[in-house]
Amino acid sequence: MAATLKKSYRFAFRSALFITLGLLLLLGILFFFVPALKPYWIWLLPLAVLVFATSFLVIQVRAEKFIYGRIKQIYDDVSLLESSTLTSAPVTTDMKTLTAEIEKFAKDKKVEIDTLRIREEYRKEFLGNVSHELKTPLFTVQGYIHTLLDGAMEDKKVRKKYLQRAAKGVDRLIYIIKDLDLITKLEIGDLHLEVSDFDIIELISNVFDLLEMKAAKKGIALVFDMDYPKPIYVRGDKEKIQQVLTNLVVNSIKYGSQDGTTEVSVENLIKNKVIVRVTDNGEGIAEEHLTRLFERFYRVDKSGSRKEGGSGLGLAIVKHIIEAHNEKIYVESVIDVGSEFSFTLEKSK
Repeated sequence: MAATLKKSYRFAFRSALFITLGLLLLLGILFFFVPALKPYWIWLLPLAVLVFATSFLVIQVRAEKFIYGRIKQIYDDVSLLESSTLTSAPVTTDMKTLTAEIEKFAKDKKVEIDTLRIREEYRKEFLGNVSHELKTPLFTVQGYIHTLLDGAMEDKKVRKKYLQRAAKGVDRLIYIIKDLDLITKLEIGDLHLEVSDFDIIELISNVFDLLEMKAAKKGIALVFDMDYPKPIYVRGDKEKIQQVLTNLVVNSIKYGSQDGTTEVSVENLIKNKVIVRVTDNGEGIAEEHLTRLFERFYRVDKSGSRKEGGSGLGLAIVKHIIEAHNEKIYVESVIDVGSEFSFTLEKSK
């Protein structure tokens, strides 16, 4: 409290002291040159005290009103920003404290502005990606239907072929919309997890069986890193974890090398955790892409062809499902060597 008072009244104290010393110096010179005034020197001390007290009070009151009025205006202007922490504190006229508050306020606002700018860029990129993902199958369906309406419908072979291709375009649209719906539910926490105990080895085997034909088209072998003679029971939503494994294995097939390998391993991490690794020997991912891999619609391949297909939401869905389980997902990759995606799961008790 004493330090606060000292800071608050320092300007008035020093100013009053300078005025008093100046007045005493002036009177001292006057007493020296006018001998008739010498009997009154005993009044110098009371006069000095009176002058100091009066000067201190006048300067302090005037300075408070002058400075407070202007600083109050700053606080009032800042109050237009409801989120400001500056307005929640009492108005201070201490310059050091005020300067620190204003600097903190400016720093907070800069962070907010930078965050909004990043979000705006992300929003623009997201809308552009959604538009690109949706318009490709839409234009494909539109083209085939218009071609049929323009006369190609009369040819049965052409009609069947074009209807089949249009149906594929519709299926792709439905696939994208389902993924968008799922990731929206995941992001707002509206997805209910059906938690149970299950054998992760059996689940991985089921995923291998489902994707065996897809992998065979590129000559990719889906294998475990070793034999697992005993079940490994984990706790989680079996259906959602299967989706995680499916998305990761599908990615490894898409970007894996021809006649390559996708290997899955399950290792003990700590006493109550296991880590599941999905490793391929594909083309790898450049380091600058790794931090953004789990963003919606983010693709390493920026070409317009999007030759590998997919909704562009697979890894984003994987991340949200794993985080919904309060677990972690990791990625490591080396160009021309391969990539490894891994995630943790809780062991069954």
